Amino acid sequence: MGRQKVLLDKLAHMFQIRNLLMRQALAECLGTLILVMFGVWSGCTAGIAAVRVISWNVPDPVNFAFGLPPPWESLVCGQVAGGHLNPTVTFALCILGREPWRKFPVYFLFQTIGAFLGSGIIFGMYFDALWEFRKGSLIVVGENATAGIFATYPSNHLSLVNGFFDQMIGTAALIVCILAIVDPYNNPIPRGLEAFTVGFVVLVIGLSMGFNSGYAVNPARDLGPRLFTAIAGWGSEVFTANDYWFFVPIFAPFFGAVVGVLVYQLMVGFHVEGEARDRGETVAREEKERLKLSNVTEKNEMA
Repeated sequence: MGRQKVLLDKLAHMFQIRNLLMRQALAECLGTLILVMFGVWSGCTAGIAAVRVISWNVPDPVNFAFGLPPPWESLVCGQVAGGHLNPTVTFALCILGREPWRKFPVYFLFQTIGAFLGSGIIFGMYFDALWEFRKGSLIVVGENATAGIFATYPSNHLSLVNGFFDQMIGTAALIVCILAIVDPYNNPIPRGLEAFTVGFVVLVIGLSMGFNSGYAVNPARDLGPRLFTAIAGWGSEVFTANDYWFFVPIFAPFFGAVVGVLVYQLMVGFHVEGEARDRGETVAREEKERLKLSNVTEKNEMA
């Protein structure tokens, strides 16, 4: 037992990373891996089961799989890195000055890596099922396509412009709700329940806005699995399909993040922050007046 403890201590010292940003990035990577792993897992299960006419007792297991995991990912990485799991969240917080801009590209990279690895794990788990399902061929779009299990693709009726608007509005709604949840001046959520609330927000967005293109609203969640499918056998068509659709879920959410920040701050944030600032100034002024009065009283008593 003592020798094992010594060995573990040596390993801990050997692998300990002292750079805070790198530790936070690794935590975000693991959290996003878990998020995508559960989401893609349900996509594989639901997609293959639907073709095999297996009945499900929930409206859409994919929505629940992406909406319910955030509390667990936040338990994994929230204390270390904040549990953003989405580069648009990091982007929004950087715009507001709550996070330094140097975090944004690092978080984006490691969130994408986590999504890539999460897709790889599920691909390995369902390799035989996917291969047997399409008899040795991996199809990107069309009947019985399987690339949509991992990344998002538009419905047949959706144009690029409409898809861009769809992703922008969905992300704006997500950012508005997240800013309201983490705003300390606006009925703050009890500590520890923030992640559960965000999870329900994601679930509602999926159930209400997922029809057009699967509500990516997260560039890392889409780009990582898309890169993996390109390497795993689906090929470069994952980027060229549907008139280069892949640009939409990568860039539109960042525009949505800007819209979400502006909407929340103009309609709520600036006002509640201003009230708090005014209260603080009033208290400081009253304290200053009290000290002045106290000094005058002491001088009078001494005289």
